[in-house]
Amino acid sequence: MKRASFIILFFLCALITSCLSLIVEKPSIVLRKITLMPRSSAEMNIFLGLDVQNPNFFDLTLKSFEYTVYLNNEKIGNGLLGEEVLIPSSSTTQVQVPVVAKFNDWGKSLKAIITSDNLPYKIEGKADIKTVFGSIEFPFSKEGHINI
Repeated sequence: MKRASFIILFFLCALITSCLSLIVEKPSIVLRKITLMPRSSAEMNIFLGLDVQNPNFFDLTLKSFEYTVYLNNEKIGNGLLGEEVLIPSSSTTQVQVPVVAKFNDWGKSLKAIITSDNLPYKIEGKADIKTVFGSIEFPFSKEGHINI
């Protein structure tokens, strides 16, 4: 009897884990702010202020967040958020993520950042999310315009 209960419990856990993408609604990401800080004559630190909205009725933990950033349709850099971030249920959490960009990768984007007030951006990558039901990794891509 105990063995049958264990087998049923094992298959239920496997079923919940395999259907996790059906249970968990992906968080949405909105770029709110770009902060530029010179690092050297060849590189610049860029900090992106993101709003991460959790539409679920349970908390999520952003375990890892890898991303590539494009401004004015040109890749300017990529990054990795190295700390876990708790995103409470049905709320929005502000997250600041770093990007190290080399000036020689910027091309026309540097001029657009300096002269434009409405800049097209794209952030794409993957996020590893931990929930009460288990972990799930999902790709994301967000495009829009930001006023600088």
